[in-house]
Amino acid sequence: MKQIYPASITGKGAISGASVLDHKFGQSDPYTLGVEEEYMLLDGETFDLVQHIDTVLQAISGHELEPRINAELMQSVIEIATPVCRTAGDVQVELLKLRAYVTEVGREKGMRVGSAGTHPFSLFERQRITARDRYRNLVDQLQYIARRELIFGMHVHVAVDEPEKAIQVVNGLLPQLGPLLALSASSPFWRGEPTGLSSSRQMVFAAFPRSGPPPRFKDYADYAEVVGQLERTGCIADYTHIWWDIRLHPRLGTVEIRICDAVTRVEDATALAAYCQALVKSLCERFERGEPIPTYHRILTTENKWLAARYGLEAPVMDLGAGLRNRVPVAQIIRRTLKEIEPHARELGSDRELEGIGEILGRGNGSDRQLRVFNANRDIVEVVEEIAKATETVPVTAQ
Repeated sequence: MKQIYPASITGKGAISGASVLDHKFGQSDPYTLGVEEEYMLLDGETFDLVQHIDTVLQAISGHELEPRINAELMQSVIEIATPVCRTAGDVQVELLKLRAYVTEVGREKGMRVGSAGTHPFSLFERQRITARDRYRNLVDQLQYIARRELIFGMHVHVAVDEPEKAIQVVNGLLPQLGPLLALSASSPFWRGEPTGLSSSRQMVFAAFPRSGPPPRFKDYADYAEVVGQLERTGCIADYTHIWWDIRLHPRLGTVEIRICDAVTRVEDATALAAYCQALVKSLCERFERGEPIPTYHRILTTENKWLAARYGLEAPVMDLGAGLRNRVPVAQIIRRTLKEIEPHARELGSDRELEGIGEILGRGNGSDRQLRVFNANRDIVEVVEEIAKATETVPVTAQ
């Protein structure tokens, strides 16, 4: 949600034509990675959310990691961003470093840190908006929709070297919305109650404008025309106010995959980064060979996304690639995809981290874990405490 980069997405500060949209595709090595995670700031005793982002930012002032740590819409949220990484293993090293540092700072101030798609029992009405113009303007525009947005996500950036290729990669990733959400789902609770959903976060964020699956664009000029129309008419200040599940990030030259809930275990975050990286490489090479990249009607990919949000790894989704009349478990599609992209992950040096996807399939996602903890004692606070314990990892010296 934060805006790190200048509002303009063109060199002159405005879109000057239907197909003009400056970008940096090709200015970074292809398939390099960046990951952003949003964490909960928790009271060290009650595990409720606390409004202490300013305390954290003051404490980290001058530290080498300060540029990697930022405020978010609400004062109970902290966002971290890795530097550009070549492999998923590099991502894990950076995430471990950042998680350990914010955990240390938090404990010094009587706080804990947790990563999950929603806080199981805290109420959005008790959260304070961060004192920055961007967030105040957002609340002014969206009102209740923005105030209710007490959710936490993980975003994966993968560099692509050509804008036309990047457009087709986004189109090709649309069938992966369901599998990615099923793997990352970690928000079964909302306002202290089990919702019966694996990802409550998706349902909350669905109320935002310009959210959900992106439309299928014919080419980069088609995309630029849509963004330009939204900007010229004043509907958005810039393209970072388009919050699709997958979007282009022209100023970074990346495809940004935004569908995932924030995940608790750093190993799961790393595995998801490896999965996304290998998927992008597979689609890029398919484009380069001149092979068609299958796309499907928005209603079909959206239906599979809904099923994943509801049922998680047990979701009975449509097997779009096979054109089957019956539905299959989403885990079956994920396992098939793993076989297809494993060679790409090996070439990228991320094959070991990709194995973590199989581990998620074996033990369940974050939502499954939270529900197991809750069902043991029906203690919602215990759920948050377990989230904090699993989030606050310490890097191994050997790494």
